[in-house]
Amino acid sequence: MDVKTSMAALQVTGAQIAQPGAVAPDAPASAAKEFEAMFLTEMVNEMLSEVDLGDFGGGKAEEHWRYFLAEAFGKELAEQGGAGIARNLEQAMSAYGAAARRGDDA
Repeated sequence: MDVKTSMAALQVTGAQIAQPGAVAPDAPASAAKEFEAMFLTEMVNEMLSEVDLGDFGGGKAEEHWRYFLAEAFGKELAEQGGAGIARNLEQAMSAYGAAARRGDDA
């Protein structure tokens, strides 16, 4: 067995086999939380670009570090309840899904 086959065997288990058309029950909540984390990351990154974080030498390395810091803050903020964006998105997606199941125009 070559390395590719071995890695594929380790990565795919019976529980991970995709079923076409199947949607995870928590997909809307997960997508909403990811979107909120991404949005908060961009907000925090923009705020950090205006703050003097000290002398890290400037340049691209400092920009990357600043983004990683903003990403960590954004993810943590979303995990702790965020700004309510995920909750509102989930409600909107649920309403859209209910309307689609009834056959209403969304």
